[in-house]
Amino acid sequence: MPHKVVLLHDAHAAEGRIDSSDTLLEAQAVAATLAELGYATATLPVGLDVGALQRALEQLEPHAVVNLVESLEGRGELVHVVPALLEALGVPFTGCSAQALGATSHKLFAKELMRRAGVPTPDGFAAAPVGGAAIGDGPWIVKSVFEHASLGLDDSSVVATGAVEGLIEARRGEFGGRWFAERFVPGRELNVALIAAPDGSRVLPVAEIRFEGFPPAKPAIVSYAAKWHAQSFEYKNTVRSFGVEPELAARLGGIARDCWQLFGLAGYARVDFRVDAVGTPWVLEVNANPCLSPDAGFAAALAQAGIAYRDAVAWLIADARERASTERP
Repeated sequence: MPHKVVLLHDAHAAEGRIDSSDTLLEAQAVAATLAELGYATATLPVGLDVGALQRALEQLEPHAVVNLVESLEGRGELVHVVPALLEALGVPFTGCSAQALGATSHKLFAKELMRRAGVPTPDGFAAAPVGGAAIGDGPWIVKSVFEHASLGLDDSSVVATGAVEGLIEARRGEFGGRWFAERFVPGRELNVALIAAPDGSRVLPVAEIRFEGFPPAKPAIVSYAAKWHAQSFEYKNTVRSFGVEPELAARLGGIARDCWQLFGLAGYARVDFRVDAVGTPWVLEVNANPCLSPDAGFAAALAQAGIAYRDAVAWLIADARERASTERP
């Protein structure tokens, strides 16, 4: 009888935006790979009724759970709820702990932790600047505090200081939730993926996002259109590449490892950077449990490292089982 692996995703995914529904494709790809590895699988949509989830898991008795939950009912601030339940039940699950997900998903809180640890990150503020720093003249980029997938990011997101308050209110009115301003760093955009390999956490090749043919006045950012609107200029001209110069790659990899330790990350993660005109790297976000779709950036970094997607999925299951066994009283 094959071991059973249960895949969890937000029940809201099928009814939400394109960035949410992409989770269903991710779940299908991971489930197919698990089947190749000899596992039986079941996929469960998860809502706010965690009691129902507990009863389902008690009935299924999974060998492990693949946690693909990025929100509950479309609310990113609840991303830690499902792993907290899994921890309480002693069920092995892939990816980061409830604590790590809670800390990294709150971008302003994550900034404060990084600042205290000496990890370089741009200033940010909602009502007042993080760390008590003066606001200054900007430019600023307005982002969601909790939501990922570039929600609400477009050309109008980069503004001068005087326009920040109005834009935060506008985004709140359009999308709901909490929003903040982060000092915009002109320059290069890069990211570093990490995975828990059999020999320990491994830094994957550094990816650079190139903004090809962007007019000088157009902000060079990974906007919502760049990620999700396949016919847009931004999508077609925002290109992932590898082969970053070794010295810079080593610096970014070292900072990414610092973030892995600082936040207690596990399984897999991605750290997003901007590098300014004088070569200083700045951490924008720490992404716990990034997308595992075969066409996403994490899979591209695996391929660049020569790691088969199938092997990576197997590593994540093994890591989940090992962590559960060491954390069990």
